[in-house]
Amino acid sequence: MIIRRVSFDHPDAVKLNDEVQAEYHVRYGDGGDATSLDPADFEPPNGVYFIVYDENDTPVATGGWRAQDTNDEGNLDGDAEVKRMHVVEAARGRGLARRILAALEEDARTAGRLRMVLETGTKQPEAIALYASSGYEPCEKFGYYRSYDSSRCFAKEL
Repeated sequence: MIIRRVSFDHPDAVKLNDEVQAEYHVRYGDGGDATSLDPADFEPPNGVYFIVYDENDTPVATGGWRAQDTNDEGNLDGDAEVKRMHVVEAARGRGLARRILAALEEDARTAGRLRMVLETGTKQPEAIALYASSGYEPCEKFGYYRSYDSSRCFAKEL
């Protein structure tokens, strides 16, 4: 498996983003994540977007972070927000999400970010388990879904 930095609008990123949006729709019945994202959000030094490719050069997992500072959605100065963590169903159970998360944390730390934050939901128990086992702790809600009962927010000091 190889992790490559790509643009958020790279064709493979678009394909995997469409897959994760479809999965969110199945789990939550709401059409997918409505958080506004701009490809520029994931351009260094203010963010990054990674894709994991398998031995056949097939994209199998993805994740990114974008810089966030104090805003009216509950972020704090120095935040790096994880977005679009996803592993295709056929590649799950191989530790790819954990590898992407570690790569995102290292990249954000190198970029001078202070805290990694993320939002997930109650219908994603495997994501909650991953983040908890990776040292993330519940934090004050932030972002687009902060007022939703199903929203769960986590943070980890970098």
